[in-house]
Amino acid sequence: MSQGKQSKGALNMKVGFIGLGAMGRGMAQQLLEAGHEVTVWNRSPEAAEALAEQGAKIAKTPADAARCEVLVSMLADDQAAHQVLVESKAIEAMKKGSVHINMATVSVAFARGMAALHERLGVGYVAAPVLGRPDVAAAGKLNIIAAGDPAQLERVRPVLDAMGQAVWPLGESPERANVAKIAANFMLASAIESMAEASTLTRAYGIEASDFLDIVTNTLFASPAYQGYGKMIAEARFEPAGFTMRLGHKDVGLALSAGDEQSVALPLGSAVRDRLLDALANGDGDKDWSGLAEVAARQAHLDKR
Repeated sequence: MSQGKQSKGALNMKVGFIGLGAMGRGMAQQLLEAGHEVTVWNRSPEAAEALAEQGAKIAKTPADAARCEVLVSMLADDQAAHQVLVESKAIEAMKKGSVHINMATVSVAFARGMAALHERLGVGYVAAPVLGRPDVAAAGKLNIIAAGDPAQLERVRPVLDAMGQAVWPLGESPERANVAKIAANFMLASAIESMAEASTLTRAYGIEASDFLDIVTNTLFASPAYQGYGKMIAEARFEPAGFTMRLGHKDVGLALSAGDEQSVALPLGSAVRDRLLDALANGDGDKDWSGLAEVAARQAHLDKR
């Protein structure tokens, strides 16, 4: 069951924020607007400088950002998280009793390793990946899937509430939140692929993708995910990306790996991963993953009909 959003500014905290990409920028801005004292670090300084104009402090290193009551990280993948948080010794720089909220989509194995590292160092760890695109993050309307020690989770609620409209707790094992996020992204990828294939089929018979998708996203599949991505497919609007093919390929791969560990077959996942791999091979890795519609159309040779 979700826990609703508490009032912003209920308890202001000193927060370090690492990772100011498309999602992180809006999330850190929401923390500033809620009245938290925010120290930011990012590999490229431009994003940090923009937030500094809004009141954020800029850390020289990840370790400097980690020396706060709460550390929030929003990094692209396992490799980036390991480099920025572990190799830099940022986690080791955290104060005893402080809490790290890892909001990235990471593998189950990495999530378990991070939980063990934090326990060994005597600092709290909460996994809290999010549902929503950059515009949702900038509006503070994310849905946050959270798992970790209940006391630690309650302690950081003011931070989570500033960034999201609801928190969905899933127990004490942090990797549970990561598995749920991976599964959710697998469902999104599957929905996009189904629209890509179906609209390619209708186009082959002379029906515009916009006409077909307008019908199904207002009847059988009248939900935000289908409507949002359906509109992008209908308009062939795949840049700028809210979520790239490259990240989609990574996340579907994480779903397949999680399935392997528990002997759960995901045959649809294998097919979608291959479609995403086709996009990467054709140089479309930085396009939005709704561009799977281009892959379907290319493989059907619609341009030659």
